[in-house]
Amino acid sequence: MAELDAQTRVEVEAAAFRRLIEHLRGRTDVQNIDMMDLAGFCRNCLSNWVATAAGDRGVAISKDEAREMVYGMPYREWQAKYQTEATPEQKAAFAKRKDAH
Repeated sequence: MAELDAQTRVEVEAAAFRRLIEHLRGRTDVQNIDMMDLAGFCRNCLSNWVATAAGDRGVAISKDEAREMVYGMPYREWQAKYQTEATPEQKAAFAKRKDAH
């Protein structure tokens, strides 16, 4: 593996994160509950991590601001456009793995 200096590593990680966000914004068909079931995290988790990382650096970012950074729009708008009602199967799968989240 190539040696990365600290700044290059930060830049590479940031670019990968931005690509993940771009990918998720394009996959509005993928529901958060499915992500939680399969991967153990979702868009809301990512936004919480963004807010926490900012706070750790002395920058206050609200929950709504962090969600907008991840969703690319206000969370309520994303919900209205793309969120579907969870199926009984999705709810059951989520409940089974709830402690792992």
